Amino acid sequence: MIDVLVYSKPGFCLCDELKAQLLKLQKTWKFGLRETNILENPKVFEQFHEEIPVVFINGKKTSKFHLNERRFLRQIKTLSSQKRPGENAT
Repeated sequence: MIDVLVYSKPGFCLCDELKAQLLKLQKTWKFGLRETNILENPKVFEQFHEEIPVVFINGKKTSKFHLNERRFLRQIKTLSSQKRPGENAT
């Protein structure tokens, strides 16, 4: 499963908008969605407080501030089509 992680903070409109976009996309595309509140971890806050919301796909930073849906979907499609080690062709 593709893992999408969003670093955000509550009550910040850019974070709310981005999360709404991801939830909408998740209805059509299969990916796991996790969120980390940067206010709950001082180290994470220090790293991302000027960049939120920040999106990582499978551990790779892919966007900050806004979600480019076209680019996000291209990345999701590419990862979805990649064969994982040990998978057999059908």
